[in-house]
Amino acid sequence: MAIFIMILRKMVNNKWLELSLLFGLVLSVALTSSMPIYTNAILQRLLLQELKQLQASSSQYPGIYWLSVNMTAQEKEKSAKISQTDAFMNETSSRFGIPVQYSVRERSTQKYNLSPAEPDKVDTKRQRSADITAIDGMEEHMKLIDGRMPAKAPVDGVYEALVVSEALTELGMVLNTVFVIQDDISKQQIYIKPVGVFDRKDYTDVYWYNIPSSYKNSFVIDFPLFEQEFTSGGKLNVQFSYWYLALDYNKMSLATINTFIASHFALNKHMDERYENHNYNAPALKTLGNYYVKEANLKTMLWSLNVPVVLMLGFYLYMVANLITERQKTEIAVLRSRGASRLQIIFGYVAEGLVLGSIALLSGPYVGMNLTKVLGASSGFLEFVQRAKLDVSLSQDAFSYALIAVSSSVVMTLIPVFIATKATIVGHKQQSARQAASSFWHKYFIDVILIGISLYGLYNYKTRMKDLLSLGLKSGDLRVDPLLFLIPALFILGMGLLVLRLYPLFMQLIYKAGRRWWSPALYFTLIQVSRSTIQYQFIMVFLIITIATGLFSASATRTINKNTTDKIRYSAGADITMKIRWENDAPPAILMGLSSGEEEESGEEDAAAVPQKTQYTEPSFLPFTQLPGVEHAAKVFIKKDAVFTKGKSQDTVQLMGINTKEFGQTAWLRSGLLDHHFNDYLNLIAAKPSSVLISESMAEEYGVKPGDTITLGWDGIEGAPFTVYGTIDYWPSWNPNPGTNDTVTVNSKQGTTTKVKKPMLVIGHLPYIQNNLALEPYEVWLKLMPDASSQAVYKAVADHGYQIESLRDAKQEQIKAIKDPFQMAINGVMTLGFLISIVICFFGFLLYWVLSLNARTLQFGILRAMGISFFQLLVILISEQLLISGAAIVIGLATGSLTSQLFVPLFEMSFDPKTQVPPFKVTFDPDDQARLYWVVAVMLTTGLAILGHIVSRIRIHQAVKLGED
Repeated sequence: MAIFIMILRKMVNNKWLELSLLFGLVLSVALTSSMPIYTNAILQRLLLQELKQLQASSSQYPGIYWLSVNMTAQEKEKSAKISQTDAFMNETSSRFGIPVQYSVRERSTQKYNLSPAEPDKVDTKRQRSADITAIDGMEEHMKLIDGRMPAKAPVDGVYEALVVSEALTELGMVLNTVFVIQDDISKQQIYIKPVGVFDRKDYTDVYWYNIPSSYKNSFVIDFPLFEQEFTSGGKLNVQFSYWYLALDYNKMSLATINTFIASHFALNKHMDERYENHNYNAPALKTLGNYYVKEANLKTMLWSLNVPVVLMLGFYLYMVANLITERQKTEIAVLRSRGASRLQIIFGYVAEGLVLGSIALLSGPYVGMNLTKVLGASSGFLEFVQRAKLDVSLSQDAFSYALIAVSSSVVMTLIPVFIATKATIVGHKQQSARQAASSFWHKYFIDVILIGISLYGLYNYKTRMKDLLSLGLKSGDLRVDPLLFLIPALFILGMGLLVLRLYPLFMQLIYKAGRRWWSPALYFTLIQVSRSTIQYQFIMVFLIITIATGLFSASATRTINKNTTDKIRYSAGADITMKIRWENDAPPAILMGLSSGEEEESGEEDAAAVPQKTQYTEPSFLPFTQLPGVEHAAKVFIKKDAVFTKGKSQDTVQLMGINTKEFGQTAWLRSGLLDHHFNDYLNLIAAKPSSVLISESMAEEYGVKPGDTITLGWDGIEGAPFTVYGTIDYWPSWNPNPGTNDTVTVNSKQGTTTKVKKPMLVIGHLPYIQNNLALEPYEVWLKLMPDASSQAVYKAVADHGYQIESLRDAKQEQIKAIKDPFQMAINGVMTLGFLISIVICFFGFLLYWVLSLNARTLQFGILRAMGISFFQLLVILISEQLLISGAAIVIGLATGSLTSQLFVPLFEMSFDPKTQVPPFKVTFDPDDQARLYWVVAVMLTTGLAILGHIVSRIRIHQAVKLGED
């Protein structure tokens, strides 16, 4: 207890340092624990969204769990098996982990031929067959349309039943008609009579698995009566049994996925053991099964994005722990000289770390939970919206991650203590009197090793990307090593250490170059900085890492967001692209086929028949230019299977017909993709109707060059001549990268080889194509005004009487992309990393310089006693700030920019590179850099003000007395 009190007193004496260390520990734990919290929260939101989307697309309730059994007449112990399944289903339904809305049982006999008991009342020539069905609990979910409810027991030997309205037509009967069922096996006659017509009470009621019309060949009787007479009594063969659960999928969570799947496997095993023919339907199972992969991918992404921030926090903890140890080195050395073992001293610091770690462990996960809410509100980098809050909750994983973070952090803070316990009081005094030796990382060339590892990772990445693009593979075809996302952090650290290796030499060069002219203040500063760089290495490396990490985070997020947006806009071509139905004389699709007899009779005529060319009627285009919110509109004709001919060469190309002026006003293309401006190419071909632009792939493959004449046409259309005016690499909506199946077989002397075939494109004038080839439907491309509503455009198009056959809205796709869980993870984590970098940088800077200044009180007092004025002392402080903090900040900005240029393209591995058109481009937002400059300016100004205030309070006699003590 006495030792514990002593440790607490020591912590109180260093309260500001201890609080700073605690601050770093809490942030580290919060950041680490937020990963599982955020992963679960975002996947939970995605799970419900996908289940709702499943319901909208398939019109099937996602909470369905349905089992069916098909039993033969010879199957034994039917009643016992069904009863066992009833009991097992009732027990298992509570294990799905989500509320059960309805549990429904349904039984059906096999279909039997029906014969009327009163032949004079119905048509006896009509063949009729039906089954007897019973649905448990149906009475509460149906309504009578006609007739009455049936009796719950046979009336004079006749079973009364309900039917659907379609059954009256299907079976050719009216209510209260008695039919006879003859079972050939039991030789029994069953009399049944429909007495009422029913329908669903509520069409949105999830009780109904099948729509009532599916019972058009069924007589529905009371369920207990069916169980008594047929399931147990065996009067007729019970062929089908169904069990149906309606589960409340809105209450489904990631925690219930395992229980849902486990319950499914248990039921499947139960059914396998009892029935030969059984089936199930659970629409949610496929969605749930994919979540293991999505969870693993999202965790990998989060860790990858957080690596630089984790490294920065680790360095912050090490720096603060080193400052604490430096202040207590004399105390440690005295204890070692008086007989204390290294283990005893380290144990004291372990106890101190456990106290701080316990506080961080208890509070960190809750801070992490609040950080997760910040992530959920992020719609872009440093952009927040009033989005529905994420459903966040603390889990066992969060505390497990927190425990790992605390343990790792405490171990890291003990490293300086372990090093300090090596020295006795004599060794400590000797070391203090000598100039510091080279640091560990410079002595063993850790900086060169880190840069080498990161550059090798970069080379490995570029090789993989080259393979992906050249072979037309998907990003999933090659395994992406998560360590590729670690190398930017290693590069930042390595570059920082490498610059610090060279920085003392640079300072000495400046000192020697002007030592005859430097003022006393600058002379002192240059000597102090050049000779004591080891002393300042921690703060310089720390500032380099934090500034570079912040800039890298900002650039990475802006780049990913911008490239995602550019990809959508490029592939769409314009804000909205649609295809309108054109009136034509083509025969309806249902009449295109012939029966086998007709095909044989007209075989000779068909062989000689010539395909009839479809004639189209072009709708008026003028209304599209006048739609509300539309700024420009353009006609764009696209023929993907056009054929070009040049000499003996012939191949399939994509032909695009445009009006150059309208197309230039409407289409979107990122600047810098072409050698010249987009409009220059349009102006190039504007003057001559037969002029075309061709893709670079076509020019390389067939040697086509400007000035050549080619012929273009397509199946059934005679070709027309076109003149090549220029070549392009990219064009709105056209993907120049080969797809997975874009291959061609080449025969040569060496044998047969498979070659990747690149897509080819020709851009020509739409009027020339229509006049010389054919008039066929084109797409309508629209450019919207900034605040225009897409829904208003859709409504206006429908009001004009147009039928939209296909539609693509780039703006809506961008909104959907922002809500993607991986996009949200990138925006949220990078925003959080940037904010943490700023906060840590500010606190670390102030903490280091305030403590450093306190340690140099004697030095400044002596300088004042020697005649250095307070103004000159401020010049010394400002010069030190510029040469140390300022230099570190400049190095950090340069390192962050270089790291972004080299390593931000790594994130392209998260996407499919063959569909990432236009190519991945690193983006810097001036606003992000302005925020960094603003933070740096406030940090330096605040630091100088605090340091100046401390220096102004120094008394010469106190400083000299301190030196004497």
